Amino acid sequence: MAEQYFTADPTCESKQVPCSFVYRGHGLNFMTDAGVFSKGELDTGTRLLLDALPDVYGDVLDLGCGWGAIGVAVKKKYPAAHVTMVDVNRRALELCRFNAVRNGITAECLESDGMAEVMERTFDFIITNPPIRASKPVIYRMFADAASRLNPGGALYLVIRKQQGAEMYVSSMEKTITSRSMKEPECFPAIPPKSITIRWWKDNALLYISTCWTKRWTATITMPKSIM
Repeated sequence: MAEQYFTADPTCESKQVPCSFVYRGHGLNFMTDAGVFSKGELDTGTRLLLDALPDVYGDVLDLGCGWGAIGVAVKKKYPAAHVTMVDVNRRALELCRFNAVRNGITAECLESDGMAEVMERTFDFIITNPPIRASKPVIYRMFADAASRLNPGGALYLVIRKQQGAEMYVSSMEKTITSRSMKEPECFPAIPPKSITIRWWKDNALLYISTCWTKRWTATITMPKSIM
């Protein structure tokens, strides 16, 4: 069985590959590696998640940060924010630290199995492209722990592909939501919603803050503290 990117100490040979992208007017350059999620490219889910974010402020957590795409991009665009990046993967954290320096930002990088090392802290934004293959119990615990550590008015933002169980996770999390608001990424046309909670674009769905790409369903859900 292939080694997973949420392994604490990847044993696969290091094969570093650069990656660059632009986020809200800022050109960013990263180093990626084997044994860390999305080597050599910014995956589509993370791109959609970044594009769906509102203006970010306060204490921000990049949960399961990988090589630091989210945390570094957010800090570069919103330098007043205090960004913390956590991951269980030590190779990923080395890349995070390197990429932070490379892009001229300062962020805290911590080794943490899920939320374990930051459960005494609270955040205004928790942002994650979760390691879905880590198993349902692990993911549900990650979501629950994250939701419990939000400041009043804070929000959890996450992205999931349909083929990785987006509908199942969405259905489960909807049961905890009693009121809803909608934030629509400007890149999508405004068309009537199919329901109160879901908006559809061809084969794509937008749920709460949710979005997808063609023939895949990526749900990006924000869960304000007030409705937890």
